[in-house]
Amino acid sequence: MRITAPLKPKHRRMVYVATLLLVIGVAVGLVLDAFSDNMQFFTSPSELVQNPPPPGRQLRLGGMVVSGSIQRDPQSLRVDFRLTDYAHEIAVTYTGALPDLFKEDSGAVVIGNLGTDGVFQAQTLMARHDENYMPPEVAAALQNKPAIKP
Repeated sequence: MRITAPLKPKHRRMVYVATLLLVIGVAVGLVLDAFSDNMQFFTSPSELVQNPPPPGRQLRLGGMVVSGSIQRDPQSLRVDFRLTDYAHEIAVTYTGALPDLFKEDSGAVVIGNLGTDGVFQAQTLMARHDENYMPPEVAAALQNKPAIKP
């Protein structure tokens, strides 16, 4: 039977440091994984049409509310409208109280998921704040489009 000598203090510290670094690395990896699962990146209607998400995946969709597309159900809080980035349009349905600034030809961002019928089911609706404000993601997506004033 072989008996091993205790570790020298220098080697013991190296084992502690290596263990600590391993634990910190695992913790950071788990935190980053949790963040990546919960992050919601902005998607334009063109991106949604070209690269549809997997069923049930929640995402943020932003664009301009198409003029003449807002249809309110008088019996409920349901609103149907279309969002555009001036290249593609996506039909959106939302049930709930509308922000005061929600109107046609203004910027909006909705959070929800794309239904199997191609209609975006929104759980949250956000409208721009004033005449000059536009969500940064919407402005960036529209900036590359010719003849558009973001």
